[in-house]
Amino acid sequence: MNPEGKAYHERFMREAIDMAELALRSDETPVGCIFVHNSAIIGRGMNATNRTLNGTRHAEFIALAQILENYPISILKETDLYVTVEPCVMCASVLRQYGIRAVYFGCWNERFGGTGGVLNIHSDPSVDKPYPVYGGIFREEAILLLRKFYIQENEKAPEPTKKRTRELKTDILPMELHGPKP
Repeated sequence: MNPEGKAYHERFMREAIDMAELALRSDETPVGCIFVHNSAIIGRGMNATNRTLNGTRHAEFIALAQILENYPISILKETDLYVTVEPCVMCASVLRQYGIRAVYFGCWNERFGGTGGVLNIHSDPSVDKPYPVYGGIFREEAILLLRKFYIQENEKAPEPTKKRTRELKTDILPMELHGPKP
C-alpha cells in the first residue's frame, strides 16, 4: 500500500479505534466501527451487547441501523467498513447480503471470524456479492483493547469469575507468525 493510501485508511481506522475505546469505557466489548462513503463517515457503531443484554447488538449492526434510517440500502455498494476486530460470522453475512464494497479491520477474530479468521463468508464462491477484506490496520491497538476488557470484571456475564490475578499481556506476536493464512 502506498503512503497516501495507508494514511487514508489509518485515518478511518483511528475513528473506529476511538469508538472501541468508548465501548471499553462503557463496559462493552471494545469493538468499534465506522462506515465510509465518498471519504465521509455515514455511520458509527460500538458493541452494545452488555448494555442491551442482546448478543446481536454488534458494532456493525448498530451502525447499519443508523445508516438505513438515513440512506437507501444501495449506498452500501459504494461504502467501506472500518472495524477494529474482524467481523464475526453474523456480521460478515449481513455485510455480504447488503453488498458492502470492502472491509478493513484491525485484528482477526480467531473464535468467530467470518472473513478469514474461521470462515470465509466474504468470499464463499457459492454466494453472490463477494467483498475484499484487509486486516492488520492498528492490529496491536485492537488486541490490547480486547485484552484490557477481558481482564476486568464483567457484571453482565452469567457467572462472573474473579479476574484480579490476571495480568495484561502486552507482547504481541508478529503478523507473519499469527493470524489466518491467505
